[in-house]
Amino acid sequence: MKFSPKETLSKEEIRSGLRTVIKDGLTSQAMVTLTMGVFLVAFALKLGASNAVVGLLAAIPFLAQLVQIPAIYLVEKVRNRKFISVYSLTAARLFWLPIGLIPFLFSAKVGLVALTIALLVRSSLVAIGSTSWNSWMRDLVPKDQLGSFFSKRMSLATALGIPLSLVAAFYLDYWKKAFPAFELYGYSVLFFSGCLIGLFGIRYISMIPEPRMVQVNEKTKFVRLLLQPFKNENFKNLIIFLGSWNFAVNLAVPFFTVYMLKRLKLEMSFIIALSVVSQLMSLAFFRVWGRFSDRFSNKSVLRVSGPLFIGCILAWTFTTMPERYSFTMPLLVTIHILTGISAAGVALASGNIGLKLAPRGQATAFLSTISLINSLAAGIGSILVDSLISLPKGSSPGL
Repeated sequence: MKFSPKETLSKEEIRSGLRTVIKDGLTSQAMVTLTMGVFLVAFALKLGASNAVVGLLAAIPFLAQLVQIPAIYLVEKVRNRKFISVYSLTAARLFWLPIGLIPFLFSAKVGLVALTIALLVRSSLVAIGSTSWNSWMRDLVPKDQLGSFFSKRMSLATALGIPLSLVAAFYLDYWKKAFPAFELYGYSVLFFSGCLIGLFGIRYISMIPEPRMVQVNEKTKFVRLLLQPFKNENFKNLIIFLGSWNFAVNLAVPFFTVYMLKRLKLEMSFIIALSVVSQLMSLAFFRVWGRFSDRFSNKSVLRVSGPLFIGCILAWTFTTMPERYSFTMPLLVTIHILTGISAAGVALASGNIGLKLAPRGQATAFLSTISLINSLAAGIGSILVDSLISLPKGSSPGL
């Protein structure tokens, strides 16, 4: 494998590289669909996870982003982003093998500890890979194509994730009925499959060309490098917005799956079907939001999609009165439709704003700061709600 960056890339190399980035997006989506989200939460619940453990598992990928601080130094020191991405992401994806082996090797109690440790190490490796990846994509994707390119990538990835999640859900329901005593092993098959697909996707990452990082004439001390994003007024405002947004959203979102499984007593296949509805709406609106962002602005997209997303979270409070009632199912469907529409706009617009505001030559520190602040805010939100949920009845949170 050739990992050496190039001084300049031809138009054909850029076009070929962008096609390969999309292929990587498809394999990454397939891996994430089979290993994360609803399936990982359900796996943890089958191991006997409490709300506290679910909250911790939801927070780990976010809090592990603290590793991005030394990762920024690593990228600036090595200055070979493909090399860092390939090896860190390969190691991260290999961790789905020990996670899949948990039902074969450990009791439920020990298995939860093993799952937590494995996710922590995996998430730390992903943080290193994403630090170099974000900086790499900032220099590879033409600035005037950011909206259309990433909306296309997200659309194709979502289109793949929809049927794959349905197949996985029906497979788990079938496995549960066919082998009720070995239900956990069904999740192991998903994790093994996701691992293999993820490792295959590394091949695409290794084929993407990397432009050489812009050489900064003046050497900047590492601490000063970390503080630069906060000295840029526009970028600082973006950090404040995204940090508060992720904190607010993660006060609720990680527990929706638990709520549907435990409180509403819904089948896994129905929960996945709701997720598919949401993904279909995201798929339909990615390109709509992409055209709007290129024609008007990313801020205009956020002004519409952001309040709509928050309204969807508020609507969850009306799904029980206080138990399931005649409007529970129609309301759930409506919530997932509007969530899919709004989430597509928020993800696309916020990502594009970050890429556009990050100065060329300093993208690593600027983009990593966004990811770090977002992740800390999201992790704190998940853990805060988890601690409040876990309080004994009649106790005070002491706030």
